[in-house]
Amino acid sequence: MILITNYISMIIFLVISGLGFLLTGPVMLSNPFLGSIIFGLIIFIGLFISSGIKIAAQWEKAVVFRLGKYSSIKGPGIFFIIPMIDELRMVDTRILTMDIPKQQVITKDNVPVSINGVLYFLVSNPEAAVIRVQNYSYAISQYAQAALRDVMGGMTFDEILAEREQIGKSIEQNVEKESREWGLQVKGIKIQDIDVPEDLKKMMSRQASAEREKRATITKAEGDKMAALNLADAARTMHISPGAMQLRTLQTIDGLGPTASNTVVLAVPIEIMELMKKFSENGKN
Repeated sequence: MILITNYISMIIFLVISGLGFLLTGPVMLSNPFLGSIIFGLIIFIGLFISSGIKIAAQWEKAVVFRLGKYSSIKGPGIFFIIPMIDELRMVDTRILTMDIPKQQVITKDNVPVSINGVLYFLVSNPEAAVIRVQNYSYAISQYAQAALRDVMGGMTFDEILAEREQIGKSIEQNVEKESREWGLQVKGIKIQDIDVPEDLKKMMSRQASAEREKRATITKAEGDKMAALNLADAARTMHISPGAMQLRTLQTIDGLGPTASNTVVLAVPIEIMELMKKFSENGKN
């Protein structure tokens, strides 16, 4: 099929048509029938040549089939094919993004989850991508879904929640192993959302709350233990230091504040208590 598909083909066709009109002008004056045949032949040649000029963008590769058989890969840039004999299949070689639809998976510990992700890949071998697989985008999408279910089904629920990065790499390795033969290169697979049943979410919330309460209780107990040890050290220090109890008593009184509502009454002076303590110690000796 002869088609003009780009502006360069159009320009060449117009140039050839113009030259043909100039060359056949004198012939058409002397012999209109012969001139019309020659002009029509020139138009056909111009259309044939111009329709064989193709342009591929920088990210495109053209797989050429000649009479149904693979011939070559053209592009990027401008190139020429034989119209009505050569057939083109344009292939995008940029990194392509494809969603992995949400998949229902039963984990190794029998927990139902729904998982979706995203697949990044590119065509590294246009010839294999066109010849070896009917629709490489659909094929790699289906294979990625199957690989996701296989990998997730062999893991526990806790592993799925904690090892997202590792899960993506495992799925990527499985897909890469097969897609390499299709002329495709997997650049990455990322897990996006993990949905779990509502009752399981409530159980996870209660578990997290209990874990936080456990840590708070342990922290409080450790604080009480440290406080008791510090108080014991303070008591031993005050016991072996003369006058330490008096200073502590005066500090406590000072902390009560100078307000009139706070009244401190010492029934027995501290000096008398200390004197009685010394007498009792001497009596024991």
